[in-house]
Amino acid sequence: MNAFLPILRRSSLFDLPRFSWFDRAFDGLEDNKTWLPDLDVSETDKEFIVRAEIPGIEKSDIDITLTDGLLTIKGEKKHEKEEKEENYHFVERRYGSFTRTLRLPSEVEHDKIDANYKDGVLKLVIQKPEKIEPKKIEIKS
Repeated sequence: MNAFLPILRRSSLFDLPRFSWFDRAFDGLEDNKTWLPDLDVSETDKEFIVRAEIPGIEKSDIDITLTDGLLTIKGEKKHEKEEKEENYHFVERRYGSFTRTLRLPSEVEHDKIDANYKDGVLKLVIQKPEKIEPKKIEIKS
């Protein structure tokens, strides 16, 4: 382990003032008021499944709409102000509103959409309509 110490001491990172690399690592974070939840979209023969990771949000703060084939998930993660009487306090969480929109194929059952929210994961199951077999039409003379 001691063999690595001379290499670290010669590193240009440690030649900088103590606070500058820390300041650069967190540069601009306070200006970013929006965040986007991660989405997983999958398809089976009978349905589309959309999963969104939205931890720390009440289900009453999530709005889901389907209009003209566009599925929109909106929400807001509210910041809770916390006062600490310690020498320092650092919070590394994103707060603010988000909007995610997905285009779905037009052939979905608008009345058959199930939404569940558990353990910070929103799961939408969107049913596809039953396939209609083509009907052969005979030509009459």
